[in-house]
Formats: sequence, structure tokens, C-alpha cells
Amino acid sequence: MELINRLLGRQTPPGSKDVARERLRLVLVQDRSSIAPSLWGALKEDLLAVIRRYLEVDEDAVEVELEREGEAMALVANIPVRRIRRASGQDTE
Repeated sequence: MELINRLLGRQTPPGSKDVARERLRLVLVQDRSSIAPSLWGALKEDLLAVIRRYLEVDEDAVEVELEREGEAMALVANIPVRRIRRASGQDTE
């Protein structure tokens, strides 16, 4: 059923298993990156605050993480956009 909902663009609320998995993933990412949880939260919120000025985003589906490959590290963000905000304050779809 989940596959059908995804194909039709419907979102199902995450189950407790999914929430626990996401929390564990975030803890592991923070641990591997040596960034304090408070700093990580502030970084994510600042990033979203800037993006929100220009775009309306789906807050529930935002994913921001650090990926490490060898000595290199990358900030990877998946931020679904609902609308682009116009300079005049009007939204477009």
C-alpha cells in the first residue's frame, strides 16, 4: 500500500519505527561529524530560515545531513519546495 501511496503522491504519516530510525540516523551523523547537537540544530534552522525567505518548503519532509567520504565531508539537503515566493510577496505554484 505504501508503494501505491508514493506513486500517487500521497504521504502517509511516519510510523514509530520510521521515527526511531530517523532519530538514530541523526544521532549517528552528529556523532561521526563531531558537531554538537545544539550546533547542528542551529545550523539546520539557519539554513531553513534563509530558504524560507524565497521558497515555501514542506517542513515535515526536510532532510539535512552530513556525509563523509574519506577525509571529505558534504552537507546534503533534501528540501521539498511547495512554492516559489515572488518579490512582491505573492506566491506561485
